[in-house]
Amino acid sequence: MQSFNTNEHPHRRYNPLLDEWILVSPHRTKRPWQGQKESNSTESLPEYDPTCYLCPGNERSNGTKNPDYTDCYVFENDFSALLNEEVEQNTASTSPLFKLKPERGINRVVCFSPKHHLTIPEMEISEIEKVIQTWKEQYIELGNYDFINHVQIFENKGAVMGCSNPHPHGQIWAQSSLPTQVEKTQKNLEKYYEQHKVSLLKEYLDEELKSKERLVWENNHFAVVVPFWATWPYETMIISKRHFGTIIAMTKEETVAFAEILKTITVKYDNLFETSFPYSSGIHQAPTDRLAHPEWHFHMHFYPPLLRSATVKKFMVGYEMLGEAQRDISPEKSAAVLRELPTLHYKLK
Repeated sequence: MQSFNTNEHPHRRYNPLLDEWILVSPHRTKRPWQGQKESNSTESLPEYDPTCYLCPGNERSNGTKNPDYTDCYVFENDFSALLNEEVEQNTASTSPLFKLKPERGINRVVCFSPKHHLTIPEMEISEIEKVIQTWKEQYIELGNYDFINHVQIFENKGAVMGCSNPHPHGQIWAQSSLPTQVEKTQKNLEKYYEQHKVSLLKEYLDEELKSKERLVWENNHFAVVVPFWATWPYETMIISKRHFGTIIAMTKEETVAFAEILKTITVKYDNLFETSFPYSSGIHQAPTDRLAHPEWHFHMHFYPPLLRSATVKKFMVGYEMLGEAQRDISPEKSAAVLRELPTLHYKLK
């Protein structure tokens, strides 16, 4: 009988944040690929695009003209998924199988920079700090609405992730309910905190920093790891070393360190396949429901789809949709790959 090898043999791993399992099949990376390949655009973008609806001074699709902004610019999403209007539910099902309820919220767009051709890995640390400061201000402002209980800050980067405009920007969705993934995370964080009187992610990160097996990068205040339970091939998570629950609890030093580590991991992503690396990223932090949440520990997820190259991505279909999540490379191997990548952007070589 062979000895078990995490980089060779199929196995399942437990995700304590979601109380779910994932199937790891590292031997599948050896299979030939004859499936779909994404386009890898090497087109250089201009600093200003007169046709871009996010560039300063340009007109958006609803006729609103952007101001001549010089750093971050925030506006209400012209095509919001949620609406800021209170409605009365005048129909109700008597069956527990047909539940629905109105959902109220606010959607905003955050332009990270007036420069059309920039992305976070190519921005200066001081510019990324301004983005973080904007996130802080939005978390406070939106969280102060009496009907808002959760503020989700996120970015979709790249056409493969459904981003329709390359101008550097992210979104904020604030709503009255906790989204499903956040609610599941909250329940598990709370359960662990009640049992152990300590943050789940604090104990998890302490173990990761000891082993360093899945550690990608760290500074004095944050660490980037490929989670033990990672689903996407090069998925990572930024975790604060100090236990605090929201972005507004960051000190000045932590804000600078957060900007530094955001730049580091995104530069490494771009360097992996020497392309503007696509991903969905988002911050998970305590709800704004005016309750104490000592169980929450600030962290940020990066979910990049690319698997083998700039043109081959991981598909979540079939078994993943019907059974459970599955990955084709061990977290330890992908962490090692990311760890060894330079922190100088490939365009600057």
